[in-house]
Amino acid sequence: MRQIDGDLVAMARRGDLDVIVHGCNCFHAMGAGIAAQIARAFPQAVVADRATAFGARSKLGKISTATHGPCTIVNAYTQFHWSGTPPLVDLVALKDAFDRIAQQFPNQRIGYPKIGAGLAGGHWPDIAPIIDTSLAGLDHCLVTLPPALKDHA
Repeated sequence: MRQIDGDLVAMARRGDLDVIVHGCNCFHAMGAGIAAQIARAFPQAVVADRATAFGARSKLGKISTATHGPCTIVNAYTQFHWSGTPPLVDLVALKDAFDRIAQQFPNQRIGYPKIGAGLAGGHWPDIAPIIDTSLAGLDHCLVTLPPALKDHA
């Protein structure tokens, strides 16, 4: 897995990535973390999320998409709820979502944050190999905020 320092939202706006992925819950809540940033920057992602069934466990492992200029925003349903005892990330759902992303965007530049390891409380060393395996052979990267940008996020 290639890792680069940067601002995922800014990279999407500039066209540095063709696809950005973030983890979502099944209850249309995008009020914190990178999801909140994506919701503010790309309201189309919120519309795509709200077009799915509210609170449906069947969304786990699936994706919804929205387009903003040259970039596709992927809402990956990797956790059922946004609250509760961590970890909230569902590793099977994570794998299924990234398998879908690989099938749908095989020739695109894909970027993502540490999905499931932030507010969802998952363990990145368990999550990273799942993403890496699902996206094997594709142009993908983990985008992490450098310390200077974290202070302003």
